[in-house]
Amino acid sequence: MIEFADLSAVDMLEAFRSRELSPVEVTEAVIERIGTWEPSLNALYAYDPAAARAAAQASEARWRKGEALPLDGVPCTIKENVATKGTPVPLGTAAMPLAPALGDAPPAQRLREAGCVILAKTTMPDYGMLSSGLSSFHKLTRNPFDLTKNPGGSSAGAAAAAAAGYGPLHLGTDIGGSIRLPAGWCGLVGLKPSFGRVPIDPTYYGRVAGPMTRTVADAALMMRELAKPDGRDPMSLPPQEIDWLSLDSEPRGLQIGLQLEAGIGLPVDPEVRAAILGAAQLFRRAGAEVETMAPFLTRDMLDGLDDFWRQRAWAEIGALPKERQDKVLPYILAWAQRGRGLTGAQVYRGMSQMLTIREAALKAAAPFDFVLSPVSPVPSFAAERASPLNDPEQPFEHIVFTVAANMSDQPAISVHAGMTASGLPIGLQISGRRFDDLGVLRLGRAYERLRGDGPQWPQPPVR
Repeated sequence: MIEFADLSAVDMLEAFRSRELSPVEVTEAVIERIGTWEPSLNALYAYDPAAARAAAQASEARWRKGEALPLDGVPCTIKENVATKGTPVPLGTAAMPLAPALGDAPPAQRLREAGCVILAKTTMPDYGMLSSGLSSFHKLTRNPFDLTKNPGGSSAGAAAAAAAGYGPLHLGTDIGGSIRLPAGWCGLVGLKPSFGRVPIDPTYYGRVAGPMTRTVADAALMMRELAKPDGRDPMSLPPQEIDWLSLDSEPRGLQIGLQLEAGIGLPVDPEVRAAILGAAQLFRRAGAEVETMAPFLTRDMLDGLDDFWRQRAWAEIGALPKERQDKVLPYILAWAQRGRGLTGAQVYRGMSQMLTIREAALKAAAPFDFVLSPVSPVPSFAAERASPLNDPEQPFEHIVFTVAANMSDQPAISVHAGMTASGLPIGLQISGRRFDDLGVLRLGRAYERLRGDGPQWPQPPVR
């Protein structure tokens, strides 16, 4: 029998509707699950079980009165950098003053309005600039599939929490792969929506918020709420009626690109390559036309983006007094410090690479309805490392399949594609045309059906 904490949001809502389960029962089961896993995972920040219990009781009362909200009683977590009223937002770094947020940011407000039981915030690395659970503020976050391994980042705690069964719905953010990378390394579904689809505050080029779940259907449930309009985001898309739960589709006749080489970065691990080729073969058997797509990312593109992001980070870190600078994670400080020596021309050329990547990505993908690729070229790595290479001079060699979609506005989803021989998850990325978020969800759901069962979720350690 499936445990209450492992139920999907779709199944929870049906059980609440039929009175087979109550939000209070589910919340208690999740709190118990957190109690067994959290001492090992360190996935949560500002965990408040008392507030969760109170929210579950209020939800149960609404269900009894026939006044249930769209996601009423479903447990969720929210990434630490998405403000929730009254909770400080340290951005993963010990250098940040802990001032309570004055209100909910748009994604948090949508989930609260929908009736979610908010359990906690989730951990992230310093300034969200690592694909790792390493932070100067939070304890080291680990991967439930192997506690010696990294959950990825920057939505590190969200991924660990989802894989461990801290309820079904988890909110992450992504500016270069920060939803999809940890989702891939933890066996999850992680959607990076089209830029502007989910209003967010503060907004920034390429930055999005999106769902991290165990199933595509649960991600679609979250998107139904997250994509509602909010005037605080001046870069958000115009409101659009999308039938988010209409997920049935067939791959037959689709033109699908297969990208196995990014052009630069880490070489694709043989087990990762085999898993992505296996996914492509499933789509071929289902009637899709699958053709190899040429690599398009160049060293100038990635290095220019690195220069721009380093200078952006140094503009903030360099303005701190030394006693606060010294609290920043040493890896991040070393990476950012190189930004202070860049000339204006170098920074301009670096920023310009965002448009260069955008144009190259859209041109390469133009012949196809969707593109398949690895999420990461490599499986997860040691928990204590800041990145697979652990080198601040080569910080982005592993984001070469994910970062382009942030620059090009394209929606992209990570879906579980298989396991390594050592038991680590491998993620398949499906990217689509700009603003075709529903199409990406539909193809992700089609892949789930073709693939069959997802990962066998890890069990809590015996204590």
